[in-house]
Amino acid sequence: MGPSAPLLVLILLSWSGPLQGQQHHLVEYMERRLAALEERLAQCQDQSSRHAAELRDFKNKMLPLLEVAEKEREALRTEADTISGRVDRLEREVDYLETQNPALPCVELDEKVNGGPGTKGKGRRNEKYDMVTDCGYTISQVRSMKILKRFGGPAGLWTKDPLGPTEKIYVLDGTQNDTAFVFPRLRDFTLTMAARKASRVRVPFPWVGTGQLVYGGFLYYARRPPGGPGGGSELENTLQLIKFHLANRTVVDSSVFPAERLIPPYALTTDTYIDLAADEEGIWAVYATREDDRHLCLAKLDPQTLDTEQQWDTPCPRENAEAAFVICGTLYVVYNTRPASRARIQCSFDASGTLTPEQAALSYFPRRYGAHASLRYNPRERQLYAWDDGYQIVYKLEMRKKEEEI
Repeated sequence: MGPSAPLLVLILLSWSGPLQGQQHHLVEYMERRLAALEERLAQCQDQSSRHAAELRDFKNKMLPLLEVAEKEREALRTEADTISGRVDRLEREVDYLETQNPALPCVELDEKVNGGPGTKGKGRRNEKYDMVTDCGYTISQVRSMKILKRFGGPAGLWTKDPLGPTEKIYVLDGTQNDTAFVFPRLRDFTLTMAARKASRVRVPFPWVGTGQLVYGGFLYYARRPPGGPGGGSELENTLQLIKFHLANRTVVDSSVFPAERLIPPYALTTDTYIDLAADEEGIWAVYATREDDRHLCLAKLDPQTLDTEQQWDTPCPRENAEAAFVICGTLYVVYNTRPASRARIQCSFDASGTLTPEQAALSYFPRRYGAHASLRYNPRERQLYAWDDGYQIVYKLEMRKKEEEI
C-alpha cells in the first residue's frame, strides 16, 4: 500500500460522522410529513363520511318531494293536452266559419251605385289591361305557411328573383338602408350565423319603405330625392324610382314616379310610399295620392325604362291595409288591425276586368298573429315571401282559374 493510503482512510473516517447525522434528520423530517399526511387523510375521511351522511339525508328528504312534483307535472301535462285539444277544436271551428262566412269585400256603396272604381278619374285610368300572357289564375286559398327564421328588424323585405337563379335569396332589412344581403341558397339563410354566408350589395341611394323588388337581375326601389316626402320643397311627396344592376352594382336608369302628393298606400305600413310588385305580366306599382286619400292606385310599369304604361283607381281602401301583391294582373290587398291580429285578403282588383270582386276568394292567412311589413309573390313558385315582425315566412297558395266558381 502506498504512502497515501493512511491519509485516505483518515479522510473517510472524518466524513462519516456528519453524513450519519444528516440521514438521521432526513428520516425524522419524512416521518413528520407522513404523520401530517395521515392526519389530513383521516380528516378527509371523516368529512367524506359526514358529507355522505348529509347526502343520504338530503336524498331521503327530496324523494317524496320529487314524487309529488312528478305527479303535479303529469297533472299539468294532462291539463295542457286537454286545453290544446280544445284550442285545436276551436280553431277548426273558426276556420270552418271563415270558409262559410268569408270576409266581406271592401267595396263601398257609392262605388257600386256609380258603376265601379275609377269613374271619377281620367279616361286612361278606366281602360282595361290587355294581358300579354295566358295567365288566368286567381287565389283560391292561402294553404299553409312556414316560418324560416328571425332576421333583422320588425320591417324589411326578403324575396327571390322570379327571372333569376332559383336558389338565391335577397334580404333588405329596414325601411331606410343602403345595404342588401344576398345568400347563395335558402339553406345558408336559415343558418344561425346567416350574415356570414351572405354577400353585401350597397346601393348608392338609401331605399324608402319596404316596397323594393328584385326582377331580372335588377333591384328596383324608391328613393327620396332632395325635397321628397317631408322635404318641404316643390318636390314635396314625390319619389324617384331607381333601377340598380345587382351584378355590375351600377344604376342603370332612374325616373321620378309620375304621381304628385304621394301618401302611404297602406295605413298600417306608413313608411312605404310606393310598393313594387312582380307577377306573370311584369312589374306593377301600388301607391296612393291625396287626390283620393281613401283608396289605392295601381300602375303598370315598363321594367326596361321605368315608364308608367297604365294607371287605375281601385276600390280597395287604404284604411287597415298593411300590404298587397299582384297575381295575373289582379291586385290583392291584405288587411289587418291595430294591434296586429289575423291578416286577411279582403279586396281584389283585376286590371283586365276578368275577375269581379264577387268572384274573388277573400280568405284569411294561416294563424300567425303579426303584421306583414311586406309580401312578395314569386310567380315561378306560386308562393308568397312575407316579412312579419322580423320573421321570414313562406306562404303557399292554392290557385284556380278565374272563370271557375268559388
